[in-house]
Amino acid sequence: MTQLAERQDRIAVSSELTVSPTTSPTSPSPRLTSLDGLRGVAALAVVLHHLYLIATPVLIQQDGSGIGSPDWWLSDTPLKLATAGAEAVLVFFVLSGLVVALPAIQQKGFSWAGFLGGRMIRLYLPVWASLALGTALLWLVPRDPSTVTDGSWLADSNARSTTVGSLLHQAGLTQASYEVNNVLWSLRWELAFSVLLPLFVAIAVLVRRLWWLAAAVAVVLGAVGTQTDTPALQYLPVFFLGTLLAVRLEVIREWTRRRMRRPRARLWSVGIVAGSLLMLVSGWLIRPLLPSGTLGNDLVTDGEVIGALGLVVAAIGAPFLRRRLESRGCQWLGRISFSLYLVHVPILATLAFALGDRRWWLIAVIGIPLSLLGGWLFHRAIERPSHRLAQWTAGRIATRIGHVRNLPRRVEPLEA
Repeated sequence: MTQLAERQDRIAVSSELTVSPTTSPTSPSPRLTSLDGLRGVAALAVVLHHLYLIATPVLIQQDGSGIGSPDWWLSDTPLKLATAGAEAVLVFFVLSGLVVALPAIQQKGFSWAGFLGGRMIRLYLPVWASLALGTALLWLVPRDPSTVTDGSWLADSNARSTTVGSLLHQAGLTQASYEVNNVLWSLRWELAFSVLLPLFVAIAVLVRRLWWLAAAVAVVLGAVGTQTDTPALQYLPVFFLGTLLAVRLEVIREWTRRRMRRPRARLWSVGIVAGSLLMLVSGWLIRPLLPSGTLGNDLVTDGEVIGALGLVVAAIGAPFLRRRLESRGCQWLGRISFSLYLVHVPILATLAFALGDRRWWLIAVIGIPLSLLGGWLFHRAIERPSHRLAQWTAGRIATRIGHVRNLPRRVEPLEA
């Protein structure tokens, strides 16, 4: 039974950081296993990003931030890729745009109502469980503000107490900040994309022949959103880029297959992967020439979504990257990626307040394996059952709607 359950969990095409879309009762779309691995690696980068936020104030106090300092190595060199958490979320959004839209595009008789009903369960149940975990840790381990650096991410973005009213607001995924588990800000946009999915798919299908122009417009809109501090304009176009990939998926696969038959194919693969990775953290790497906060740096940073898009394309079409992402370790990370994403901040923040952020190295030694274990347990106890319930709910809704539609219509007699 356990093997059968694991197989059922791995059938549906997965999504969002993490979240697998709920399919209709028709046959599921083929799974893109390399994207599972990419999602797992991105989730681990988010974990390391929050460890970086814990350590940075202490490292700067001890060694400054000049060239050659630990902070410089971690932020202004390609090593930043290991802790590129905000950039990894862009990868999540592109992945969601692709894999959530794919069943809607490929499956005949796709039930929008069934999808949305299942999707709500798939999102909300794990979110509520993560808030319950964060609240329990708040009660069990009191958070003394004197143990962390003033003005740091730990001090400013993580709750030291909470109320029922605050928890209810956070549980709705409708607010901008989430003190009990601050990674939930991204789930707010996953929810918005899920509701708007029919519109995204319709537009992507409509402009599929001019996909390059539509992609350019999406990138520009995202940049405008960043510059004007309009989150909806900043993030929703990133999902649309993934939806465009879903519409053009077979074309992309065929294009990459042709490229792989040409001379120097491996060089091309390495080039697109390296270029995408560097583009993903370009805003950090360009800081010596264009400091943070300048218009030039902002414009370069706005282009990081192109790196996220290129990385997803490379995961689909670059054989050497695909093989690595399909390895057992990456696939395991991909399987627990949503759960890992949801549990790691409450765990790391609790350790940091208990041990003090000056012991960031000890927090890392304990926190990384504890987050992985917590993600695995959360996956088995919460995420996997919620996924099954979401699939069952989607199927029931789709069946009910189909049954109602197929009922014979009663013809009323004409009045005399």
